[in-house]
Amino acid sequence: MKKNILFAFTICCSLQIFAQNPIPAGKELKRVLLFGGMAHLGNGKVIETSAISLKDGKIVFVMDSRGFKPARDAYDTIIDLAGKHIYPGFIAMGTQIGLNEIELVRATNDFNETGQLNPSARAIIAYNTDSKVTPTVRTNGILTAQIAPLGGLLSGTSSVVSLDAWNWEDAAYKTDEGIWMNWPSMRIVRASWAGTEEEQQIRFEKSMKMLTQFFSDAKAYNDLGMPAIHNQHFESMKALFNGTKKLYVRVNLARDIIAAINFCKLNKVQMVLVGGEDSWRVTDILKANSISVIIMRTQALPLRDDDDVYASYKLPSVLKNAGIDFAITDDGYWKIRNLPFEAGMASGYGLSKEEALTAITLSPAKILGIDKTTGSLESGKDATLIVSTGDALDMRTNQIELAYILGKEIDLHNIQQQLYHKYMKKYGFE
Repeated sequence: MKKNILFAFTICCSLQIFAQNPIPAGKELKRVLLFGGMAHLGNGKVIETSAISLKDGKIVFVMDSRGFKPARDAYDTIIDLAGKHIYPGFIAMGTQIGLNEIELVRATNDFNETGQLNPSARAIIAYNTDSKVTPTVRTNGILTAQIAPLGGLLSGTSSVVSLDAWNWEDAAYKTDEGIWMNWPSMRIVRASWAGTEEEQQIRFEKSMKMLTQFFSDAKAYNDLGMPAIHNQHFESMKALFNGTKKLYVRVNLARDIIAAINFCKLNKVQMVLVGGEDSWRVTDILKANSISVIIMRTQALPLRDDDDVYASYKLPSVLKNAGIDFAITDDGYWKIRNLPFEAGMASGYGLSKEEALTAITLSPAKILGIDKTTGSLESGKDATLIVSTGDALDMRTNQIELAYILGKEIDLHNIQQQLYHKYMKKYGFE
């Protein structure tokens, strides 16, 4: 019996060791020079043959390497990247990575609070740095993420994390930077599961009354200054009214977008449109109100049967031509690995490759308010970047072979690669 227990324990330990995530990188103090690669700066510029110096987690300089002869004793490591591509680390927005592990196992889902109004729910304290999903998305170049809650009318607050850390405190890059809202739609759905038209109308009116009353109460609470009774939900709303937080509103239909904009104007809060499948219909209103858009997937079917079949592919270029700030992301958590290819799809329908790159690097950084430290390859910014063998926005050539987060070289192995090699060996292909 004891032998059987010991054997079972040994097997479990072996499986755990096999399934371990890569160890987070230690502090990187070495002076590194990335030499000869094509640098895509993230701001629309490209340096065909570049020299990028990294030190103490920062980019020291980015320059053309032609005619530049580095002093060997000035660097601990010089990496020849001739023929390779260098990019800023990609930034995923509005994702549930680290909050969701296995969709069918409820205990691993920590992105949705009970109730309709939870602006004080903090996604950051639920963030799981040991998620098996995180290493799989880093392999495609996603190094920073905005983790956001779901559910209810006011879901909670989002935070920005670096995707290499021991715990959520280490991962936190910018905490509690925005509140997320699910705007109630006026659309009447004709389906048995949706209820009658009257029931849907009642639900919509109830939701709008709830939101209107809550914002009114929150503003009154904010005006009190030092209220006698502390309310954590209203406390979290204060930053919306003083402009230090943004309100990320998930909404798609044109008339719902207009209603959401008017609601935010009335309450004097800064809105960011999330999803916005109909945003191409209301570009003048978005432009007039300086509203940024987070496009939730380009690789998608259009909203309506009679829409242009390429409408989702073209949406980024439509917003670009209208002068509207936008970023591209993907929904969920594990699907966020497709982020560079969502941007790549847009580059085939009106955007240039560098504009598409900006949509997943510098543009999200600007929306998140972190563009002074990350989002592009510029001197003084964080050394968070990737090196790809080919075009990182093309799934055929995206092959990330080197990545740094805050100057630390990270391990790009993941459990899917381990399983791939395991079964390739089993069937004699390796």
